[in-house]
Amino acid sequence: MKYFILGAIASGCLLYGISWIYGVTGSLQFIEIAAAVSADPSLNNLPLWFGLAFLIVGIGFKFGAVPFHMWLPDVYQGARTSVTLYLSTAPKLAALAMFLRILVDGLDGLHDTWAAMIMVIGVLSLLVGNFVAIAQSNIKRMLGYSTIAHVGFILLALFCGTEEGNAAALFYTLTYIVAAAGSFGMVILLSRRGYDAENLADFKGLNARSPWFAMMMMFLMFSLAGVPPFIGFFGKLAVISPVIDAGYVELAVLMVLASVVGAYYYLRVIWYMYFEEAEDKAVLQAGTDTRVVLSLNSLAVLALGIIPGSLLALCVRILG
Repeated sequence: MKYFILGAIASGCLLYGISWIYGVTGSLQFIEIAAAVSADPSLNNLPLWFGLAFLIVGIGFKFGAVPFHMWLPDVYQGARTSVTLYLSTAPKLAALAMFLRILVDGLDGLHDTWAAMIMVIGVLSLLVGNFVAIAQSNIKRMLGYSTIAHVGFILLALFCGTEEGNAAALFYTLTYIVAAAGSFGMVILLSRRGYDAENLADFKGLNARSPWFAMMMMFLMFSLAGVPPFIGFFGKLAVISPVIDAGYVELAVLMVLASVVGAYYYLRVIWYMYFEEAEDKAVLQAGTDTRVVLSLNSLAVLALGIIPGSLLALCVRILG
């Protein structure tokens, strides 16, 4: 109900913002909107900014960015883990596509106006996501707040308003999706009929129960934390680079410090797996197909980290 109500409000805001953009520019086509804003500077006024603000509210909700994040941890925890896996991956790519189409393709002429809003939302997402995640004992809520922090990195790359920044945002989104899918897949693997492994304590002693999947989870946590040579490190490096090139060195330093804070709760999972005694000694119950797919997913964060250039080049070509 919380997701339904907040989602309805956010969709209403998005549509309301679209109506204002249409009222000012007289079109719903991205090319025509961009041409109208560029051709007539007088359109860059309060009514257009008003519509732009409502658009950003809708986009921020789709991303799960602060302060539009209230639904995300609760939905991640309340939904079945398989549903949470989907919510943590595909919608983020869709939200990025919506951002690029609406703000970059349609309203790039207003970049100086919407960039300030995006920067504030991105910084708040970084701080709130990382610090609140530390206090979580439920791994799905922890990964939910970490998602908010990762969205902060994506938004700060988009904030730069450059092709390099947009490509870096797409690259970061893809690297996050691979690691997040594997992380929630591990939660599914540890669960069994009538029991959901949702707490961090459920990962205690995993190395004694299954050394292979403990190592796979370690790969995923290292990638999300941004530890080389995993792909998450190169994702963070890719988004920090355009921020520095745009002249926002202080912002880049904040992103690095936020990554250090975020590393704590990821490394805590690794500590539980390798240095705590297992509370649940039950044998992992999963089919061969699940084990193979999860193993390939986890190994992908290492393989992509060894050769990150090909994926980054693909992102540049897509948005070039």
